[in-house]
Amino acid sequence: MSDVVAAYFDAVNAEDWAALGALWQPDAELMATGARPRRGRDDVVAYYPRVLAPFPSHLDQPGRRITQGSAVVVEVSFTGVTGDGRPVAFGAIDVFDLTPDLARIRRLSTWYDTAAVLRQVRGG
Repeated sequence: MSDVVAAYFDAVNAEDWAALGALWQPDAELMATGARPRRGRDDVVAYYPRVLAPFPSHLDQPGRRITQGSAVVVEVSFTGVTGDGRPVAFGAIDVFDLTPDLARIRRLSTWYDTAAVLRQVRGG
């Protein structure tokens, strides 16, 4: 069995949107901090290029993982550089709800301090 959570981070970091799309259920949901809920695979995947556009260089580094059945919680360390050279770094929590066979993502919610990230992006 492949590890869909590891494949998720690989796809996001590589900006491989086709690979990312293959990881989600057709009726998937994304609840991203500070954004409207996304529903359906296409709507979910369309979120990523837009949110990562300000960061020509970025890395979501997964850390500690807590698994309970088909739920997986991952501590994430994001590092990136904006188009004008500003470094940005913050911690986040991703909560994955997988299909019962653990092969696809049904729902993902992300949690991080949007105000702190915005201050870094703006240089404050």
